[in-house]
Amino acid sequence: MKFSEIIRQLGDIATDNSLTTKPDDELDITGVAAIDQATSGTISYVEGGKFASLISQTNASALILPEDKTLQTQAQERGIAWISTREPRLLFAKIITLFYQPYRPNPEIHATAVIHPTAKIGSDVYIGPHAVVQERVEIGNGAVIHPNVVIYPDVKIGDRTTLHANCTIHERTQIGVGCVIHSGAVIGAEGFGFVPTRTGWFKMEQSGYTVLEDGVEIGCNSAVDRPAVGETRIGRDTKIDNLVQIGHGCQIGTGCAIAGQAGMAGGVKVGNRVLLAGQVGVANQAKIGDGVIVSAQSGIVHDVEPGEIVSGSPAVSHKLYLKVSAITSRLPDMYQAFKRLQHQAGEK
Repeated sequence: MKFSEIIRQLGDIATDNSLTTKPDDELDITGVAAIDQATSGTISYVEGGKFASLISQTNASALILPEDKTLQTQAQERGIAWISTREPRLLFAKIITLFYQPYRPNPEIHATAVIHPTAKIGSDVYIGPHAVVQERVEIGNGAVIHPNVVIYPDVKIGDRTTLHANCTIHERTQIGVGCVIHSGAVIGAEGFGFVPTRTGWFKMEQSGYTVLEDGVEIGCNSAVDRPAVGETRIGRDTKIDNLVQIGHGCQIGTGCAIAGQAGMAGGVKVGNRVLLAGQVGVANQAKIGDGVIVSAQSGIVHDVEPGEIVSGSPAVSHKLYLKVSAITSRLPDMYQAFKRLQHQAGEK
């Protein structure tokens, strides 16, 4: 694809806020690459000045740069074509779509799929080999159900939602429009509900609902549990990584991002636009306000106010966490100083 054609297809996103200094519109771009792995013919991106050294080393033929004249001059001196924009990573993401589209099968219901007569299947739907669609399931238009997916009774799946191979959707689950459930994920399975008695555990049946609003994405081998009563709800446009546990009755807001191996106990409430990094743990019934950022491996054991950035286990203000970390690294020296003071005091 010609460099000039890439710019044209990007339209207003590139041209309203971008510049190119490469006069040769016939430059061929054959693909996209990370800047440190780029080869001749590929296009990559740089987000800021801290990556300046990579411009002098990269073999990319074109770069997407921030509005930074130093970086632009550096690229120009190496003869690298460039586009500048306020959001290089976003522009790069859009360029990827010009070279790659995810696999999407043509509408078809495979002969080996098992579909109950009461199920309602929309138009232009793909249902792959050995998929199972049980009683009273509703599948919207343009949905894609890959091989070996199992959909329990009374599930509703919105238009253009994709269920990847080997995921399982349990009863009383409602999935919105344009959602993606990746392989191995389990949505709406029974929550961990057991009541202690003198003779052992009494199982509390999980009669509630699991709701995924429009645009939700669930990563591989993640689980979103069904509650005893009420609902577990994942808000619109929230993205959940692989190996994440969402406990029964959790309420997660819109536009959140939850990284791999994070886990939430039952009844957790998460606001809008919250970021949870990898391996974050959230205790039962904790509330996390809008716009909170929780760093990796933190433990949330109490409520977090909106807009806070927290770290550590138990989690504290990130600024306090940095101070504590700095002191912790000095503890061996502090201990030795303390021992010397003890020794001197003993001599006196």
